[in-house]
Amino acid sequence: MRIRLCLAALSLAGGAGLATLSAPTATAAPCTDINVVAARGTFEPGTLGFIVGDPVYSALQKKITGKTLSSYKVNYPADLSLTSAAQGNRDLVNHVNSQAAACPNQRFILVGYSQGANVVDNSIGISSAGAVVGSPIVATIPAALEPKVAAVLLFGNPIRALGKSVTGTYQSRTMDICAEGDPVCESGGGDTGAHLSYRDDADAAAAFAAGKV
Repeated sequence: MRIRLCLAALSLAGGAGLATLSAPTATAAPCTDINVVAARGTFEPGTLGFIVGDPVYSALQKKITGKTLSSYKVNYPADLSLTSAAQGNRDLVNHVNSQAAACPNQRFILVGYSQGANVVDNSIGISSAGAVVGSPIVATIPAALEPKVAAVLLFGNPIRALGKSVTGTYQSRTMDICAEGDPVCESGGGDTGAHLSYRDDADAAAAFAAGKV
């Protein structure tokens, strides 16, 4: 069942450019020290995402001590529509902007899995256009807020199958994991089960992020 839900995106490449997008207005979370912003994969169930978001958030709660954490599930369809990733991109940036205004001392950990990695990529200025369930950039986190992003955790990132990766100001704060054979992030990969294996990387990703906060 999970394979059917999470790998439906394998048959679709790239979103189209859009003139306008509508997305729900992000709502403020409590003023914790760290806000974990998670973008789930295509059709992925769970609170923040069964395969990545939930286990990563649980691991972060254990690895990051002495600080308070809250979470935000990016509000977007996470389906196969051409506007899906772009809607997530818009919502993620709206959320970071509203949180930064409400909680000036709060920092962020961005988490993205599969299509959700496209959402995060776009939000930090790396276009996912042309990738599986990708889209052009419609919003980016403002440069003034960039230092508030402590870490970026990406799993099964579709832009990697295009030979792209996170570069620039966020590169040193990014952990971008592609399981061997994962056809979503590895060009020519043929192991669809690998795309569902990222729960196994939750602890390593959380340890990386803990070292950045």
